[in-house]
Amino acid sequence: MPIHLRAEMGDYAPAVLLPGDPLRARRVAEEFLEDARQVNGERGMLGFTGSYEGQPVSVQATGMGCPSAAIVIEELVQLGAERLIRIGTCGGLQPDLALGDTVIALSAVPADATSRHYTGGEPHAPTAHFGLTHGAIHAAKGLGIQPHVGAIASSDTFYDPDPERHLRWADRGVLAVEMEAAVLFTIGALRSVKTACILTVSDLVGSTQLVRIADDELALGVERVTRLALAAAVDAKA
Repeated sequence: MPIHLRAEMGDYAPAVLLPGDPLRARRVAEEFLEDARQVNGERGMLGFTGSYEGQPVSVQATGMGCPSAAIVIEELVQLGAERLIRIGTCGGLQPDLALGDTVIALSAVPADATSRHYTGGEPHAPTAHFGLTHGAIHAAKGLGIQPHVGAIASSDTFYDPDPERHLRWADRGVLAVEMEAAVLFTIGALRSVKTACILTVSDLVGSTQLVRIADDELALGVERVTRLALAAAVDAKA
């Protein structure tokens, strides 16, 4: 039994959705999964397993930031997880992004220390699994969602002390910034598990003025992301 996910082999499904927020994990379990049961509560990191369209699916909170996410991801792999899909929020960097839009990440700038520890400081391009990501893009069409697809950045800082960093990322074509995808993609490659990241834009940070989404819009955006992630999670071809 792992240290932080106090579960046994078989408690988690092969496909696991990864929100940062434990309460969001509970909402996904209650609102989207059938026959969901709690499989972890250690340190408040709530995890649940149920089914979606007749297939087993789990949802497990990661907490905020790459260090916390790395612990959860490693222990999920120990417990037999095979497909890990981050669902969450991001700050939009490009001018064509609107609040509530959906972003599917192809890669993540590793602007975090945890990913660099895994690679010994060597240059590395954390990249999502193509099949799982392609499945999400394909599923978006069926759900009437028009996602933005491309590179994002994973940062260690929510309140960045460098006010120009977001602008430099935007100039290099980075779509959005969040805090966990780079280490998810890195560990996925190292442990040979499939990974993807699907986000809703909760803030617009591509200029000097922050714009924040309203709570009702955020709830709708998270619902879209969750439905899309579930569709990709149960896609046998992903």
